[in-house]
Amino acid sequence: MFERFSYRGWNNAYRLSNGVVELVVTADVGPRILFYGFRNGENQLHEVVEDAGRTGGSEFRLYGGHRLWVSPEVERTYYPDNAPIAVSQHGNAVRFTAQREELHPGTSLQKELEIELAATGSQVRITHRISNHDERSTTLAPWSPTMMRAGGRAILPLSPRIAMDKDHYLPVGVFGMWSFTDFADPRWVLGTSYIQLRQLAKSQGRFKEQMGGIYNSAGWGAYFCRGDLFVKRAAVISGARYPDFGCNFEVFTNPDFLELETLGPLVELQPGEVVEHVEHWWLFGHVASGENEKWIESTVVPLAEQTAADSESENAL
Repeated sequence: MFERFSYRGWNNAYRLSNGVVELVVTADVGPRILFYGFRNGENQLHEVVEDAGRTGGSEFRLYGGHRLWVSPEVERTYYPDNAPIAVSQHGNAVRFTAQREELHPGTSLQKELEIELAATGSQVRITHRISNHDERSTTLAPWSPTMMRAGGRAILPLSPRIAMDKDHYLPVGVFGMWSFTDFADPRWVLGTSYIQLRQLAKSQGRFKEQMGGIYNSAGWGAYFCRGDLFVKRAAVISGARYPDFGCNFEVFTNPDFLELETLGPLVELQPGEVVEHVEHWWLFGHVASGENEKWIESTVVPLAEQTAADSESENAL
């Protein structure tokens, strides 16, 4: 089902549903995927209540949900995408195309989300596109943050742990740190095979925000909250140059929400060129709760491995 309706003060919102899950995308601003969840269930995404229904203006607003950004994080990243967008259907997919970013601090980029919901199940394919309409080339990477509802934990897998020998002298990954990254903060759980970041309304940490990134060779990340497990995947391109010292997955949290983010490689985008970055989403319900790595291995990993086969199948959508 694909229909237009009013949502939280926006008159031009669109619902995509297959009877199992549904998404809501606003076309009055953004584009933003504002809702993803089981039909008649809770929203897995965080929405910024004070931004609901707002349009226009020159200030950047988060709105909530899922968005397409541009890395590295500089002034143009915060272009105020507060204008109406174009909506078009292409087979089973729906495209949400923003206006060109021609006003300050824009650099004549144009962003688009193409969303395809599987006929059954919870899988969603999201193609993120950035096109360069400037007369000059520009260096950037597609960046897709998903704002998750409060009260859960992000899970990122580390590269396999193997004892040092002559075949394992070189590093297998990186951890990107920000000036406010503090491993003494109790929201971080740094384990042997996984990194977890908890979302807490109140924390005893030094900073209200925490952020970190890794080179994630497994290509998946998850968010667990109150019995629901959200999993997203993005292709890992071997040998590519990723932003933020080589990060393709990042997590960010504050007292209100947590972001699970993927990034594409850095590219020199020539005038008239387009770069794409694809994510796949899944949602699993009634997942047993847990916190330690034994729980991750027994409960989360089998579901994440299940999504690997789905994302590689051309018939999955």
